[in-house]
Amino acid sequence: MGHMIEEIALSRGHEIVARIDAGDAFELNNADVVIEFTTPATAEENVRKAWKQNVPVVCGSTGWNAQKLLDEDKRTHEKPMLIWSSNFSVGVNMFFDLNKYLAEQMATQPQYTPSITETHHIHKLDKPSGTAKTLAEQIGTKVVIESIREGEVPGTHEVKWDSEEDTIIITHIAKGRRGFALGAVLAVESLV
Repeated sequence: MGHMIEEIALSRGHEIVARIDAGDAFELNNADVVIEFTTPATAEENVRKAWKQNVPVVCGSTGWNAQKLLDEDKRTHEKPMLIWSSNFSVGVNMFFDLNKYLAEQMATQPQYTPSITETHHIHKLDKPSGTAKTLAEQIGTKVVIESIREGEVPGTHEVKWDSEEDTIIITHIAKGRRGFALGAVLAVESLV
């Protein structure tokens, strides 16, 4: 993700002032924003290191308790210092809006049962995906999530509402990781 984010940021006129890999010193070189896409084990520590240097963070790491830091951010900072999303893809965020709308409509239709299927590459660390968890939270009732790990699938999410009479399915299929990177850069631009 780092290389793709860097490519998009540079193409949009941004400057990269630091690249930090595991084991590197956390030197931000007067950065305006940190983009954090690492692992559940390191995300919170990285956000806190950036905050100590008074630098806001756009974080796309999933599988950790981001809500704790989002709540802390609201309590302790005048302006937002953390933008976190389970998925920064522009298309997925439209899919989130569609999912919320459909869940609102289905609240009066108890004959439908929701379920989510998410499919990702075999290297994905969290299961279910953060995107699937966000979709389930938006639905608001108990939702079964099926997680499939196969090949090099960038990410497919399907929300199904099933009844004896019919089935409604909405699906988002990522064609690659570029959409996630673009969304992260757009989030950075909203901070600076």
